[in-house]
Amino acid sequence: MTIAIQEQDFDVGAVIDVLGGTGRSGAVASFVGLVRDHGDRQDVVALELEHYPGMTERALAAIEAEARRRFALDDCVIIHRVGRLPLGARIVLVATASPHRADALDACAFLIDWLKTRAPFWKREITADGAGTWVEAKDSDDVATERWG
Repeated sequence: MTIAIQEQDFDVGAVIDVLGGTGRSGAVASFVGLVRDHGDRQDVVALELEHYPGMTERALAAIEAEARRRFALDDCVIIHRVGRLPLGARIVLVATASPHRADALDACAFLIDWLKTRAPFWKREITADGAGTWVEAKDSDDVATERWG
C-alpha cells in the first residue's frame, strides 16, 4: 500500500511496474486524473489544491482500508498532488492490483469515487486573468459514490 500527498509529479508506469511485478496479481487497474481547461468555469489555466496535512492522510487511509474490505486486493496505490497545477498536469493516481480483473477494476472505480466525495481536498480553478474560484461539490459525484452503498 502506498498513500502519498505531494507537490511533485509521479511516474504512472513505474507505479504500475511495481504493482504488477510481484507475480501474485493477475490484474492491475489504474485511473489518472488530469487538470483540464474547463470545469465550473470555461477558461481555466490552472488548478490549485489545498489540504490539511495529517487529516487528509488519515482520510485516504480509511478509504483505502474500506476498498480492501470490499475487494480482493493484493496492493493499492493512492497518490494525490497538491499545490498549483497547470493544464494537462496529473492530479491523482489510483492503482489497484488483484488476482482478478473485476476486483482490480471495481476497486479502482470505488477509490476514485470515494476520493471525490470523502477526501478533504479543496480546489480552486485559476483563470487567465488570475482570478480563482473555489470548486463546489457536484451532485454527480455524490450519485457516483452512492452506487457503492
